[in-house]
Amino acid sequence: MKTQNTPGFLKTRQALVISKHLDPSQILVIGFLVVILVGTILLMLPISSNAGESTSFINAFFTATSAVCVTGLAVVNTLAYWSTFGKVVILICIQIGGLGFMTLVSALFLVARKRISLKNRLIMQEALNQDKTAGIVRFTKNIIIGTFLVEAIGALLLAVVFVPEHGFLKGMGYAVFHSISAFCNAGFDIVGDNSLTPYVGNTMLNFTVMGLIVLGGLGFSVWLDTYKTIKLKLKSSENFTWKQAFYKLTLHTKLVWVITLALLIIGFVFFFVAELNNMNTLGDLSFKEKIYAAMFLSVTPRTAGFNTITTSELTTASKIMTMLMMFIGGSPAGTAGGIKTVTAGVLMLCAICTIRGKQHTVIFKKKIPFQIIARSMAIIMIAIGVVISVLMVLSFTESASFMELVFEVISAFGTVGLSLGITSNLTFIGKLIIIVTMFIGRLGPITMAVALMIKQSKDKGTIQYAEERVLVG
Repeated sequence: MKTQNTPGFLKTRQALVISKHLDPSQILVIGFLVVILVGTILLMLPISSNAGESTSFINAFFTATSAVCVTGLAVVNTLAYWSTFGKVVILICIQIGGLGFMTLVSALFLVARKRISLKNRLIMQEALNQDKTAGIVRFTKNIIIGTFLVEAIGALLLAVVFVPEHGFLKGMGYAVFHSISAFCNAGFDIVGDNSLTPYVGNTMLNFTVMGLIVLGGLGFSVWLDTYKTIKLKLKSSENFTWKQAFYKLTLHTKLVWVITLALLIIGFVFFFVAELNNMNTLGDLSFKEKIYAAMFLSVTPRTAGFNTITTSELTTASKIMTMLMMFIGGSPAGTAGGIKTVTAGVLMLCAICTIRGKQHTVIFKKKIPFQIIARSMAIIMIAIGVVISVLMVLSFTESASFMELVFEVISAFGTVGLSLGITSNLTFIGKLIIIVTMFIGRLGPITMAVALMIKQSKDKGTIQYAEERVLVG
């Protein structure tokens, strides 16, 4: 029994005091760091490599960070280097990183039927980028059920491709691995050096992987809102049209769907035209394979990291478009990275409304609050600052070309995983810098955006400062 004077009691009390003073976002940062360090230690064990030898700290640390931050950049060949145990460790890290460690901690609480404290609810709210704690436990439960259901369906569909090739057990292992990796937008594969290029014309694999990537990148709140609206439409009379159902969606959901579909369509058309005559990419493929490859090119930069054609062989225009799409990424409260679709969309809408002479940013007959616009601007400015700063440092430490470095940095920050082939050749310092960039990129949507939310200051309404105009533009 611990008394108030025993060391155990004092340590417990100190831990409680420290946890009470930690901000929810700080707890999330610490949690992700702990998961990465545990993953690093496990990957350093001889049992994790096929050769039965210990992996260097930097390579294990890089791989664990890439998995937990659902990036997919790899310094070693995932298939050839890691043993079954190592691949399982990577897969668990991907799952924890995709859902968020707090979501899985909450799942354990739910399974154990333990009460989730207000502090934990606040952390869950922060992790899932929600604006209130009400219903957060039910929301988390739906996320967990939905995630495992979608991943299971994805695994069954991919089994149709992998089981005939590799046999039942190995084929199912491949199917489960790629289903989780695709849904969590991780981009890790165990096919070989060329990612999914052998399957450029495989209908089942292409549409399953693309579907998982898009679903994971939409955001969990969009799932639930869309499901509720479709359910309402099906239960309603024939007079309730799909157009009316669309306007029943929240403004966030409408923006996510519109921006996501726009990016996918624009990306498909652009890549199809830009690469049509490139004999190293689409030029040498059949018409069906051209369509599939162009579609995949428009989906995978949304922070997934898989590729069905060699990324380094893309035209310069396609590389630039890929970098732009990697920087934007997926949608908030999902498994994707980047600055997020809604962030980019809000600033674009703000610019359009400003050009038209409107005082407010309005879309779908709804006004977007100034606080949201200010936060979006802050997120983008920080993202640009991080990318430029990292690029400048890498230009001193690495011997790669400017295009290769920019591509690698944006891929790391957007937690994408696509590369022009320089990841394994990075110096020790270069690997550390990319590790930090991946970590910032993964936690950006969780901590930076929420921390930068314009909160109501205590002195609001009591102090008003004089307004003065400045010249811009």
